[in-house]
Amino acid sequence: MLESKDKDSLEIKISDFGFSCFFDPKKGLDLVLGSPLYMAPEIIESKVYNEKVDIWSIGIITYMLLTGRTPFPGSNKAEIKNMIVTKPINFNQEFLKHLSKNAIDFMQKALIRDFVKRYSAKQLLDHPWITNMSK
Repeated sequence: MLESKDKDSLEIKISDFGFSCFFDPKKGLDLVLGSPLYMAPEIIESKVYNEKVDIWSIGIITYMLLTGRTPFPGSNKAEIKNMIVTKPINFNQEFLKHLSKNAIDFMQKALIRDFVKRYSAKQLLDHPWITNMSK
């Protein structure tokens, strides 16, 4: 959600914490929760997962905010889920040409299918796209 209607003030609030829960990193989670478009591949594949599913969602939200499009434009939930698990995201599309290399790299790091290789929250906060914006 946008905090203001002022187009020069892009203050964003992430909402919908209806599925939030306490997480034990030793056990992980295996519940299938959330909206399909924002689900990480490991949720769709019914694997035990960790906090990095939220990093995936941040990658999806960032992609949508910067492009006005979804990276997985399926016509139904099943198609979207299949695309999330199988379709590589093409970061060379014409509508991405206006974005900085750092912005694209940020999304790429958040949207790595293998959650072991996917960036952590700390790594994303230290990413040049974030750190350079605060200067």
